[in-house]
Amino acid sequence: MKLYSLSVLYKRDSKVNLLKGGYDLQSFGYFQRGSVKEFMVFTSQIIVERCREGSRSTVKEQEYMCHCYIRTDGLGGVLIADHEYPQRVAFTLLNKVLDDFSQKVPSIQWSDGNPNTLQYNELDAYLAKYQNPREADSMMKIQSELDETKIILHKSIEAVLERGEKLDDLVAKSDDLSAQSKTFYKTAKKQNQCCVIL
Repeated sequence: MKLYSLSVLYKRDSKVNLLKGGYDLQSFGYFQRGSVKEFMVFTSQIIVERCREGSRSTVKEQEYMCHCYIRTDGLGGVLIADHEYPQRVAFTLLNKVLDDFSQKVPSIQWSDGNPNTLQYNELDAYLAKYQNPREADSMMKIQSELDETKIILHKSIEAVLERGEKLDDLVAKSDDLSAQSKTFYKTAKKQNQCCVIL
């Protein structure tokens, strides 16, 4: 699971303005990073331009999943990840980022702002934190802990069943032993009766 890009954009009428972007391009070659970044910016702008306000969308572009959320006030976010990244966590992150951005950057600056002029530097921190969705998202963390507990319980149940099978074997052997010991006792009693000393 990998996050590549997290962008905040503003949509007004049919015009889309990139406000801020955070990128993790270390998995790409050094000379490819500039082109990949331009591609991600372009794709993010196109997706926001074509999506309706107040909607959430996921678009597949080659091997990437582009998750888009546009609020009713025109503020939008795009998260570009690989296809394994959980969709619910992606939209949770977008919602959190847009709320944080709208609190720290006044809406007056959205229409003419650009990445160089706006003072908002938290996108890289969000990208780093959410690279592992199990650690960042409490629901995912709880789910993974439940899965681990379930595996442990299955192993414990299997071990108990194996012990139960072994106990059944012992019980069966003890039943056989009981029958043999009863026979021995009866035989010994008969032998002792004939040799009574007076």
